[in-house]
Amino acid sequence: MEGPPSASVGVPPFGIGVATLLVLGVLACSRLPALPPVFMLAVALGAGAWGWWRCTDWRRPAGAMLVGVALFGLHAGWVLSRQLPFAQERGDFAVSGRVVQLPDHEPRRTRFLFRVDGDASQPAFLRGRLLRLSWYDDRDTGSSPRLELEPGSRWRFTARLRAPRGLRNPGWYDSEKHMLAGRIAATGYVRQAQPFERARGSAGIDGWRDRIAARIDGSVAQPSSRFVRALALGDTRALDDVDWETLRATGLTHLIAISGFHVGLVAGFVALVAAGLWWLLPALGRHVPRPQVAATGALLGAVGYAAVAGFALPTVRTVLMVAVVVLARLWRRHTGVADSLALAAIALLLADPLSVLAAGFWLSFAGVAWLVWCLPQVQAVPLVRGFLSAQWVATLGLLPLTAILFGQASLAGPLANLVAIPWWSLVVVPLALLGTGLEALHVDWGGPAWRLAALCFDLSWPLFEWLASGRAALWWLPEARWFALPLALIGAFWLLLPRGVPGKALAALLFLPLLWPDRRLPGAGEFDVVTLDVGQGLAVLVRTARHTYLYDAGPAVPEGFDAGERVVAPALHALGVRRLDGTIVSHGDADHAGGFAAVQRRFDTGPVFAARDSGIESSVPCLAGTRWRVDGVTFRFLHPDVHFPPLRNESSCVLRIESAHGSALLAGDIGEVVERMLVRGDPDALRSDLVLMAHHGSGGSSDPAFVAATGARLALASAGHGNRFGHPQPAVLRRWADGGADTAVTAVDGAISVRLRRGGGQVERQRGAQPRLWDAVRRSDTAR
Repeated sequence: MEGPPSASVGVPPFGIGVATLLVLGVLACSRLPALPPVFMLAVALGAGAWGWWRCTDWRRPAGAMLVGVALFGLHAGWVLSRQLPFAQERGDFAVSGRVVQLPDHEPRRTRFLFRVDGDASQPAFLRGRLLRLSWYDDRDTGSSPRLELEPGSRWRFTARLRAPRGLRNPGWYDSEKHMLAGRIAATGYVRQAQPFERARGSAGIDGWRDRIAARIDGSVAQPSSRFVRALALGDTRALDDVDWETLRATGLTHLIAISGFHVGLVAGFVALVAAGLWWLLPALGRHVPRPQVAATGALLGAVGYAAVAGFALPTVRTVLMVAVVVLARLWRRHTGVADSLALAAIALLLADPLSVLAAGFWLSFAGVAWLVWCLPQVQAVPLVRGFLSAQWVATLGLLPLTAILFGQASLAGPLANLVAIPWWSLVVVPLALLGTGLEALHVDWGGPAWRLAALCFDLSWPLFEWLASGRAALWWLPEARWFALPLALIGAFWLLLPRGVPGKALAALLFLPLLWPDRRLPGAGEFDVVTLDVGQGLAVLVRTARHTYLYDAGPAVPEGFDAGERVVAPALHALGVRRLDGTIVSHGDADHAGGFAAVQRRFDTGPVFAARDSGIESSVPCLAGTRWRVDGVTFRFLHPDVHFPPLRNESSCVLRIESAHGSALLAGDIGEVVERMLVRGDPDALRSDLVLMAHHGSGGSSDPAFVAATGARLALASAGHGNRFGHPQPAVLRRWADGGADTAVTAVDGAISVRLRRGGGQVERQRGAQPRLWDAVRRSDTAR
């Protein structure tokens, strides 16, 4: 009888090939428009596990791929099933539980994660669930119980909840995907009008991190303390938008919070301390060998430091790699870096298949994989040359991923990293960690080390601010097609091959679909209208062959959400907009004009037209009769005229856009009175193929005579999901449908792009053009 095959024959069960196919399987399932049935996933899991475990030929990696598909599908289905049911949306629920991770205190609100207790006193569909909540200030009494929201504290309160749902626009960020990866079951806010009770104060590792962060603030002068907190604890709550813009422009976001490299430093330091202790006391080696002690100390140090960092993905990846090396050392087996990386990827995906939804997963493993692949080329060269080579490998190898994941490339990043990696990682971070360790031993011992870390950090930060201030520091890239990433990865692989490999100039051409994608711009006499999904507000982009205009900039509220910063500017970058040739602010209400300041900071807005009572400085009134023509497209204001009084909504700028291939009407927030006035004045001027419903489709707009005068084939409404105004009103939607128009709503469809081109109009709905499996689950839940 033949025995089992030796370990050296066939495909290794935990090698690089198996890990790669497992990753591809998980990724493939994450890109499906809908989840397969559970029984199919269960069959795939069983068949894949059998092939992975029992076979040694090509069926082993194929089995791992099946396991990846099944694991992701089952995990995603389970997480989605635990989200708040559609029938319970906007309900008030009395819950008790504890605050997890670090709450983010803002001027008027605190955002925090809340784990609901699992006992029978909680609503059945919320037991044990993770909620993302906000607690706003009580403006009437001035009380701020939210300031007592400490990590680990326990509370009882009433929360108004809704199912996880985000905005869907062109660009890389998808909040629904991030909430799925984070297992968020519902979002909402605390109802301060209802009773609330604090049952217990700060506790746990997060409570300790919060207290250490407060001591850093007390020991280190502002503004440096916020960076020491980030480097010592992974606490980035104090960093503002300007800080993040500087870090993105210089490619340093991977260093400012605790990274995997920092975990490796701590693991190595603890290993050296343990080995030194055994060297000083050689008698200890009779009981436990020194190499095993050093390896175990490295693992304990890595786990402890990862806990200090809140178990962020890069730290977890490094802990897994350290664990693989430690186990191999304890079993006296040699494990290479590539094998450790493969084992870490397998362990992480088996534990959490949804981790592929996070950008950190790809950057962490891809960065190490590129360096491992190129390591034989640099290990025999001098230290400085090797460091420069590693920097070149990381920059070129990760460029395709950063472009796809973040829509940007830092041209100043290679130079900034040459300074930051050795200075921060070998000087600033060790000092910050030393202060944290001393503070853990005794209160006030950490202050000197923290202040020295801040001083060293301050020596380098002006250089990075100067690099970030250059116009060419950060290169925003338009959204590319699906094939651009694999082509760019092939190009990077080709360019990093050893010297003498032919065709490297041709390899650089493979980056073109990624770096200069086709933006599908209109031709002469054509134009596009893109209504962005900004929630309860309005922002519309109009593009001709060579000009771009923005009509309104979305909402901004004092509590923190700014659609100009979070939605409009990223969408403009994703669409390849470098500057605006003109901006129209229909009126001064915050849901239309709130985001303008953020857009103005990021773009040249061109001449600004606005209602006279909008409060926009240096703007030109949008008076009826004003017109201009570019690229064969005519823009004309229909309202208000010079005699119309300032009445906010009613004095909104009404803009008509016309070309030989179609026309569009953007009506702002006017109501029925102004609509009827326009019908009486010049009904022919209202005739349009596309109409943006006035006032988000409210019941006080879309007068029947106005609807008939437009003769629209498509009517759009920009409204927030589940908004408290009920926009767009069902009666208004029926009115437009009865008038012969198809209707679309951003709350349902996401951003809506209408291309008025030769041969007719084309409509693209963001959620339909890029379907996600969580959309399918939500649609079925809504149908029930």
